Amino acid sequence: MTKAIQSSVQVGELATGQALTVPLYSFIGSDSFAPSAYIQANVHGAEVQGNAVIYQLMTLLEGYQVLGNITFAPLANPLGINQKSGEFTLGRFDPITGVNWNREYFDHQVDVQAWYREHQHLTDNALFQAYRSMLVEACQKRLAQPFGISTGHRLAVNLQTMAHQADIVLDLHTGPKSCKHLYCPEYDIDAARYFSIPYTLVIPNSFGGAMDEATFCPWWQLTQYAASQGRDFSVPVSAFTLELASQERIDLDDALVDAKGILAYLSYRGVIAENVSPAKMARFACYLRDYKKCHAPKAGLIEYCAVVGEPLAAGQPLVNILRIDLYGTDQAFQAISLPMDCVPILHFASASVHQGTELYKVMTKVFALPSV
Repeated sequence: MTKAIQSSVQVGELATGQALTVPLYSFIGSDSFAPSAYIQANVHGAEVQGNAVIYQLMTLLEGYQVLGNITFAPLANPLGINQKSGEFTLGRFDPITGVNWNREYFDHQVDVQAWYREHQHLTDNALFQAYRSMLVEACQKRLAQPFGISTGHRLAVNLQTMAHQADIVLDLHTGPKSCKHLYCPEYDIDAARYFSIPYTLVIPNSFGGAMDEATFCPWWQLTQYAASQGRDFSVPVSAFTLELASQERIDLDDALVDAKGILAYLSYRGVIAENVSPAKMARFACYLRDYKKCHAPKAGLIEYCAVVGEPLAAGQPLVNILRIDLYGTDQAFQAISLPMDCVPILHFASASVHQGTELYKVMTKVFALPSV
């Protein structure tokens, strides 16, 4: 039986001087040539389901032959997790700066042309090792810069340092009221067929601030530039964001389903020795440019009519807006619909909204993904 080794990493300090730490669990692989993986959860305080998935996945891995090193970082943002107001967790934004905790990662902005010119004589494996070392060292320099960095950026760069040491990075999140969906870069769209997730957002191969982009973008840039110089290899690092339904929720049975999907992907990549087949299910996708936000045309009390994860035909009600202050007029009730077919993916958590509140995010121009 394979057992995880427990440790921790310091990601900051509290005002009272205590160290702010994140627990780590590591499975040491038996094959130094097998791909390694880094999996984190709970960067946003209310998004706790990823911790349950990590628990189920670690339990499953005890019965498998682990070839590549796997590092888990549950409870990855202790500040956000403890950012409570009454019965709700508010930990989506750094309360000091207002910045989204998942937009604090370091954009390396590597001068790929200059770096490649200096290292092009290396073999592929040596090239990858040198590039990885450069990314890790850049993060360490960022943490030690003389003018200091913000609390949120320090947390993010510490997590990013661990992610840069892996070949596969999975960042586990949830939505407010959401169905499961996956953020997948265009170059790696075939990977979406392995996870137990019905909907995939295909994102550009560029940096937007999140962990997945911070991880894969430098490698995509290296791969593209090398190809322009006549040297072809696949992008050495893969990174995905998994949205595991709704926040403020723990469901261990559902977590087991998602853990098995991750295990199928790790099997496909050779991180474990055993063959684990992906779930037989329909999977659909759309490009990020076709992922639309629907904002409240006016303030009011909202009835969310569209069920997340279920197709909605054009003209069918998305929400009903109640304005009890306008009772007795034709403005007291308004049904809102969309002019195109779509799949609602998530909606705002509260039933009372200001004008302009983001009510729903919906996929349009949806297409089917081929099965494995």
